[in-house]
Amino acid sequence: MNTTFKDRQEATVTPTEAFRKFVKSDEFPCIGAKSAMVRDKLMIAEFGEIDSAAGDIKLRLALETFIDQLDFDSPVVQSFVAIFTGPNDLLEDEFEHALWNRLQSLHNLDVVEGRGWAENADRDPQSAHFSMGLLGEAFFVIGLHPNASRPARRFRYPTLVFNSHEQFERLRQDGRFEKMKQIIRARDEALAGSVNPMLADFGSGSEAAQYSGREVGPDWKCPFTPQEPIK
Repeated sequence: MNTTFKDRQEATVTPTEAFRKFVKSDEFPCIGAKSAMVRDKLMIAEFGEIDSAAGDIKLRLALETFIDQLDFDSPVVQSFVAIFTGPNDLLEDEFEHALWNRLQSLHNLDVVEGRGWAENADRDPQSAHFSMGLLGEAFFVIGLHPNASRPARRFRYPTLVFNSHEQFERLRQDGRFEKMKQIIRARDEALAGSVNPMLADFGSGSEAAQYSGREVGPDWKCPFTPQEPIK
């Protein structure tokens, strides 16, 4: 197979560099992430295959480092970005399966360590007040991958973006979150040509259905089982 100069250029770009380029592009509607990157508030780490548990301990340690440096008083959104080297040919349902396997595995490590769920979130993934509890912190998780149907979720590597629920709540209290949300949704609609059918405000439907980016129906059941911590 012949390769073009552009192909060769892209092959030399690291996953982290590719993500930064993606966030800067017009194809990425989240102004919060754009602002965070400019202000060096994105923590990015690279891992192996998203459908393998081999890197879960390393991922959990990196997430713990991110939590330790979270500044809840900052007006800038802070996110932890976990980029996986592959597989890059996962279909949407396969990516969803891999995403929840990683979250289940991270939660299981919490359970073994005796860590409880985040106090400010529901542990039931069918609940309208669910957020993913890891290391005592509640997160809204955004999945990106090459075969995502929504352009805003279509990135060349499988990726999980962790956003602190507490951070969003503080932004919501002073009105900044609502303004940011409306701008992001308008940009996403302009990019995709339609409103994202999976979007729901916190408290009006389980956010778990939004994590993978796949469109699912009302009968969808989250493939995640919360466990009680081992004491």
